Amino acid sequence: MAAGLGTRLRPLTERWAKPVLPIDGRPVIALLLRELAAAGCRRVWVVTGHLAEQVEGLIGDGPAFGVDIHFVRQPGVLGSADAVQRALRDGARAPSVVSAADTVFTAGDVGRFVAAFAASGAAGALAVRTVPGRDSGRPGVRREGDRIVQMRDDDPGLVWTPAPLWGLGGAVAERLCLDRPPYELGNAYQSAIDAGEAVTAIEIGTTRDLTDPLDLVEENFSYLRGI
Repeated sequence: MAAGLGTRLRPLTERWAKPVLPIDGRPVIALLLRELAAAGCRRVWVVTGHLAEQVEGLIGDGPAFGVDIHFVRQPGVLGSADAVQRALRDGARAPSVVSAADTVFTAGDVGRFVAAFAASGAAGALAVRTVPGRDSGRPGVRREGDRIVQMRDDDPGLVWTPAPLWGLGGAVAERLCLDRPPYELGNAYQSAIDAGEAVTAIEIGTTRDLTDPLDLVEENFSYLRGI
């Protein structure tokens, strides 16, 4: 999913699409595509919107990253579930792996997630990580063992938070965009959970993201973080 406005990164994202901005000197979406290729995900649908031409021009049709890329345009801010549904209508099929195009995962975590989801037999999966300082307001995930019972929970005692990496099975896919716009993936997963479907939590390591303009400096010149 590479269609977002990146509002918290303005004014940078008024000129550049968030997925083409760098972490460690490389475009974030390029790092993600290489991780997907290493995980065996060869066919990739990239849903673009804001400054779509930048994303599409950077990655092309995918051979430089070891994948076959198909582009789909999202015409407005319609939500993550709408983005996924557009890819499915264009030929993507469940089970699939869904990721935001603006996050860098720890090397190998995407591959481990793909393997764990494939082995689980679950209707869906969500990558979860521990984030120090849950008092930051980031919502938590409520689990019973490996099974998720609540996709979003504001209980400050919960230590697991969602990462933007999902396993999408048919029982979740059929529940996309059944609520009100903007349509969000979490609502489809919660609907499946409430219907008795299994959605599994898969633990991963730390992630990196560009949240505000200062992050662009700190994530590319790490020695500045302590100044």
